[in-house]
Amino acid sequence: MALDGDGTVIARARHRAADFLAGVQADHGLPVSQRAMDLTQLVVSELVTNSRKYAPGPILLDLRVTGDMVEVVVWDSDPVLPIARAADAGRVGQHGLEIVMAVAQGFVAQREPVGKRITVRLALADDPGGAVSGRMPL
Repeated sequence: MALDGDGTVIARARHRAADFLAGVQADHGLPVSQRAMDLTQLVVSELVTNSRKYAPGPILLDLRVTGDMVEVVVWDSDPVLPIARAADAGRVGQHGLEIVMAVAQGFVAQREPVGKRITVRLALADDPGGAVSGRMPL
C-alpha cells in the first residue's frame, strides 16, 4: 500500500492493517488474537507516524503472514536508520520506537538503495506463557 498525503494516512494504514488481519482470519482460517490485532495496528501507527514526520515523499506499507507471525514492513525515503533512545520517564514523546521494540518478536532496520526499510514481526496468536511481547520474561 502506498501512503501519501495528509494526516489521514496514519488512520488509513491502521484500518488497512485491521482489514488485512481480519482477512487472514476469515479467508485463510489462521488464528489472530485480539492482542495481535491491537499490537499490529499500534506498530503500523508508530512506524507510519515516524515516516511521515521524518521522511519526505511517499511511504510504502506491506503486510504479510510468515508462519505464525505477521510482518509489518514500512519503507520511506529517508536513509537515516532509527535509534531507540535510552529510557527517560521525564521525556515527553519520542517513545514510539521503544514501544515497537518492546512488543515485537523481531525488528530489523536496513538501508535501501533509496531510503530505508523497517520490518517488525509480531505473533498472530497469544503467547501461552502470557508474556506481553510473546517472549518469556528474563
